[in-house]
Amino acid sequence: MGRIFLEHLGGQRLFSCIGCDTVLTNRSELVSTRFTGATGRAFLFNKVVNLTYSEVQDRVMLTGRHMVRDVSCKKCDTKLGWVYEFATEETQRYKEGRVILERALVTETDGIVEHAVKD
Repeated sequence: MGRIFLEHLGGQRLFSCIGCDTVLTNRSELVSTRFTGATGRAFLFNKVVNLTYSEVQDRVMLTGRHMVRDVSCKKCDTKLGWVYEFATEETQRYKEGRVILERALVTETDGIVEHAVKD
């Protein structure tokens, strides 16, 4: 099959796939922790890497009708959440292009502390 190319965003706190520990994003990309998914609590992120995407689906959620794609881990194919493609409600448009990761399906660990190099 070939190698899978994985990205790494770095950061002091990392969120990884619960299935294979592939790094997905970091705390600096976190927008909100006030979401709910199929497994309970869920987080909204600006940028998440190492994902595969399903076909677009039309879903009616608690906050209205949305066009979404399910997202899975690029390495082990564990379903992790969804990405918002389009929101019909104007007040929900801030979600477009952002990713929901379900808290029960990711782990949060310490990353790398980056120090500024002085000349």
